[in-house]
Formats: sequence, C-alpha cells, structure tokens
Amino acid sequence: MIGLLTTEDRSDMVLEREPKEQHMKNWRRIMAFLMAFGLVAAACGSGGDSSPETTAATTTAAPTTTAVTVDTGGLDELNVAYFLEWPTANQVAQVEQTYDSVLGLTVNWLPFSSGNDMALAMESGDIDISYSQGLTPFANYVTSGADHVIVGVAVSYADADNCVAHPDYDVSQDNAASSLAGQNIYTPIGNVTHFKLLKMLEHLGVDLGDVSLIPSEGGPAAVAAFENGDVAMACAFGGAINMMLAAGGNLVMTGSEQEALGIRVFDIISAPRGFADEHGDVVTGFLQVTEDANAAYASDRGSLEATIADAAGMDVAGSNSLLDAFTFLTKAEQLSDAWMGGTVQAAMKEQMDFFVAQGEIDTALDSYDAVVDTSYLAGVR
Repeated sequence: MIGLLTTEDRSDMVLEREPKEQHMKNWRRIMAFLMAFGLVAAACGSGGDSSPETTAATTTAAPTTTAVTVDTGGLDELNVAYFLEWPTANQVAQVEQTYDSVLGLTVNWLPFSSGNDMALAMESGDIDISYSQGLTPFANYVTSGADHVIVGVAVSYADADNCVAHPDYDVSQDNAASSLAGQNIYTPIGNVTHFKLLKMLEHLGVDLGDVSLIPSEGGPAAVAAFENGDVAMACAFGGAINMMLAAGGNLVMTGSEQEALGIRVFDIISAPRGFADEHGDVVTGFLQVTEDANAAYASDRGSLEATIADAAGMDVAGSNSLLDAFTFLTKAEQLSDAWMGGTVQAAMKEQMDFFVAQGEIDTALDSYDAVVDTSYLAGVR
C-alpha cells in the first residue's frame, strides 16, 4: 500500500529555495518561454495540449463586478495556483483580467498537476492562493503540520472524479472482488480520488492486499496506462475520465452511487495562513471577483462556455461535459452548515480518520475547525 505524506516526507520535500521574488521571476520566465512553444501542459503534467494565455485579448464581456476597495498591503503581484483541463466559472474573470483590475495588482495564474503540488508550493511561499485545490491533499498537509487555511469552496462535483475499468478485465460491482484480485490500479495518491477508490474497494469487498496501487503521474499518464492495457482500472479527474470512457472503459460505480456511500467530492480555495492574515483584503477581494463570476455563469452560462473552455485548454464539448457535473456555490451556500459551517470540517476529519484506519497515516487531528476561516468570505458583498 502506498502511504500518504508524513511530516518527515514533507520536511524532506521543502528544499532550500531561492528568495521568493527571484524564484517567481525565474518561474515566470520559464513559463513564458514554454507558452511560446505550446509546452506548458507537458512541463506541468497537466494533461492538456497547451496552456492558454491568460493575458489574451478580450473574448467576451467581463462579468459585472461589485465595486470594492482593496488594500494590497504593498503587494504588486498575486500568485494563484489552478488546474488546466478543469473548467471553472471564474476563468472568464481570469482571462478578462478582472481579478487584476479589482485587486489592483498583477495576478499570475500558474498551472499545477495536483493538489499536493499546490500545498507544497504554498508552504514554500511560491503560491499565495490555490484555486480548486482538492480537500484531501489540503487535509493531509495540515495534518502533517502545514499552516494553511480554507477560505472558500471552489466547486462541488461527483461524476468528474472517478475510476474507469478496462474492458478486457470485465470489472463490475458484482465481481470486483475476484476480477480485481492480483491486478494493478492506477491512481493519484493522497487526494480525494485516492480516498474515493479506497472507500469504493472497501464497499465492494475488495481486499486491499490483493491489488497493487500504481501512483499516478497525472491524467495523460492514466489514459496511456489504460489504453495500453497495463492496468485493470485507472482513476483520475477531469478530461481523462471522458477519454478512458471513450476508449471503451466503464465506471464500476457512478458518482451518484459513491455519494450514496457518504463520499462528498468538492474542491476548496485555500491560502497559507500567514498570507491570509497579512493580506485579508486581497483574499476577500479575490473571493468577491469569484462570487461575481459564479453569478454571471449561473445567469448566462452559454455565452461564457467558449471562453472557459479556452482558458481550461479544452474544446468546448469536453469542457461542457465537465461543467455539466460541476456546481459553483454561492457565498450563502458556502457559509451554511452544509459546507463551511461544519460539513467541510467533518469531511476532513472523516477522510483523515479513514486513512489512519487504513494504515496510510499515523494520526489525524482531533478537529479540523481551526483550518477553516469564514471571515474572508463573510466580507464578500
């Protein structure tokens, strides 16, 4: 069994780095060079064919934004982590540079391949806000000592994150225990996809000692392993799911069936606590633009689909298939008991306790209440 991140592992991964300002300048130069040759996705392991220029000319009317006054606290730039091939309503504001205009600073959108990478970059000081980070890697990092905080819920989804069985292995709910015995399963480790897989295998009566979990290197690698027939099942999120289904795979359990087991799937908006404490106005301003973009999407999705797809590095059909499975919550919904008012904290506790029981980590926190801060979202109008 592949273990999750431990405190020792995390310490080993946080290497001596250049000063943040110089490091980010170097990073942006590299990213700009790669963009010029259409290689960002490959470099970041994101799975797209290329990375869209988020500073492109206006392609659609920018969402109406609530007028706010933001104290930048001396910041000139904001570094935001996000995923390619993961279309979200706020990407219209990303492309139209609405965040830049409202916040009064330059917003650098940097693509990542996993929530664990986002957490590591926040810990090293390279990322100020992570948009749509998975709950599980966030919880894993704070459990191992990282001082990060959840400031919002980015998106709720179920069918956009799943495991696809290869047709040659004839895996179904009824025969999973026997058909998966002795087989390889390709999966990310330490994220919600991993959590869902373990819960699903437990429900289907699959002995974890009978399967080998192969750590995933991202969506494209999952699709490649699946198409080569190297694995009986591959787990991923986003466009990789659609590609494996199109190649003849089948879902052993649907997202709705997994939700019936109590598996709630959503991504968060997170930040290093020190950054949020020092630049609370910027965090609230970021959430304000996001709230307004979500509202614009809810009122007129059709006119925004092409822009969102382009920003996500996808075609419109592929982007829309994911958007159909996504729910972007309002401020009121996020602050309710069903989300940041208690359920988000409970979900982290449940997941980490489950990983303890599976022998993946040594211990969980007694409570995850302290890593959810609603004050920034409460300031959104």
